[in-house]
Amino acid sequence: MKTRTAIDIEKIRKDFPILHQTVHGKPLVYLDNAATTQRPSAVIDEITRFYEEDNANIHRGVHLLSQRSTELYEGTRKTVQAFLNAKRKDEIVFTRGTTEAINLVAASWGADHLKQGDEILLSQMEHHSNIVPWQLICERTGAAIKVVNVTDEGELDLADFQKKLSGKTKLVSITHVSNALGTINPIKQIIELAHQVGAKAMVDGAQSAPHLKIDVQDLDADFYAFSGHKVYGPTGIGVLYGKHAILEYMPPYQGGGDMIHRVTFEKTTYAPPPARFEAGTPHIAGVVGLKKAIEYVEGIGLEAIAEHEHELTVYATEKLKEIDGLKIIGTAKHKSSVVSFILDGVHPHDLGTILDMDGVAIRAGHHCAQPLMDRFGVPATARASMAVYNTKEEIGALAQSIRKTKDLLS
Repeated sequence: MKTRTAIDIEKIRKDFPILHQTVHGKPLVYLDNAATTQRPSAVIDEITRFYEEDNANIHRGVHLLSQRSTELYEGTRKTVQAFLNAKRKDEIVFTRGTTEAINLVAASWGADHLKQGDEILLSQMEHHSNIVPWQLICERTGAAIKVVNVTDEGELDLADFQKKLSGKTKLVSITHVSNALGTINPIKQIIELAHQVGAKAMVDGAQSAPHLKIDVQDLDADFYAFSGHKVYGPTGIGVLYGKHAILEYMPPYQGGGDMIHRVTFEKTTYAPPPARFEAGTPHIAGVVGLKKAIEYVEGIGLEAIAEHEHELTVYATEKLKEIDGLKIIGTAKHKSSVVSFILDGVHPHDLGTILDMDGVAIRAGHHCAQPLMDRFGVPATARASMAVYNTKEEIGALAQSIRKTKDLLS
């Protein structure tokens, strides 16, 4: 029998300064972690230390500060390589986040490989960031999008996926974990099926990297993207993993400094990956903070984090099911730490506003997943999403505030 890996929740909570405040006179209960997680002191302090001691531009200077800054920046690339178990460090491209990473693949690989008659396979549960970039590239290339259905439970319909997968499919781009439902997709199986028809596989890992151990070699993903701010790191920084054999032949996404080999007015030759895709001065402090965030997460252990969050998700599901008139949207067997719901007669925005007065921060809206809301016939949902620092007591505060709102508005 497997022994549960215990975590010291009180110690962890002390690491996050923002949690120790009141909102409208009530203790903050932060349950909007799928939108962004909070930052531990280790990350905040490291960013401050960088600006106070090492700040300089990278790759360009021979002076000591530039050398130190470059070492920190490239050192993070090695940290991310290990975090994702990528084969090579030059398979790690720094971006502004998952959104830019997907746009990069669409604009570079997509524009270079897609043509009239080709198909891109997406699902009904995709975030807008994994829909709109492909729509834009389809308008340019003549390729078409096909959409895989989602079941009433909020699971990817694998039979429909296989039915719509064909020799015309050139790319499958699927979320690993749904931001609106918490559904964990069988991404390894999806990638294997995509490869069987010769398609490339792009994975939106924004919601999986904070909660699951990712091994891109085991998954055999062609592209994998995640955002720093969802894994306890800074905003404005993210990662695109791409197989070296693919990145090597992709054209630049943007032009500018540091992505070139030689520039003349007649012709420019480009640097190899990843520099080819990192034009201009990057978010160096964000990269430095990302390294510290990954070290923080790995210090606790992703397995321990996953166990704690699973326990909270089960508890939250049970507590919310006890509330009359509340319906959970998304009941997949395999879920991450997201519980989306609607309450009879109460708009999610009104619910979120009243909960805020009790210090409870949740998300209310379409969660940048309007096609998914249409699939379930709702304009929006309320969403509670848990992280490593959340507690059962906070789930209790959420349930109590929902009951209070229900009584108030009835």
